Amino acid sequence: MKKEVMDYVVKKTHELMEAASCSKEAKEAAQVWLDAVGTEKEAEETKKYIEELEADIMPVDNLIAFAESEMGAKVFGGIDAAKGVAEHGKAIKAAGAKYCDCPACAAVEAILEKKDGMLE
Repeated sequence: MKKEVMDYVVKKTHELMEAASCSKEAKEAAQVWLDAVGTEKEAEETKKYIEELEADIMPVDNLIAFAESEMGAKVFGGIDAAKGVAEHGKAIKAAGAKYCDCPACAAVEAILEKKDGMLE
């Protein structure tokens, strides 16, 4: 992996880990990957990290559907809050977003944009 790609992904990985919306699994995968950087396990852990990120990023349509669900109302703190999340999801989708734009998903999307460079 080229240094510029590595530096960028490391920075975005720290942003991901600091995001309140980061899942436990993504945070663990991020730490394992960071620990593997510069070791003989780097290439193997990079592939695993990418797989975890691809599984965790939330497509905007899923965000909208979840926010409009009963569980979404519980997670987002009530029907009104969930309705606001759903409306936000619809607005970002209309603007061309493919994924949720919470801090964790935004960091994951940025990392995955460098996927090809990560696998070099």
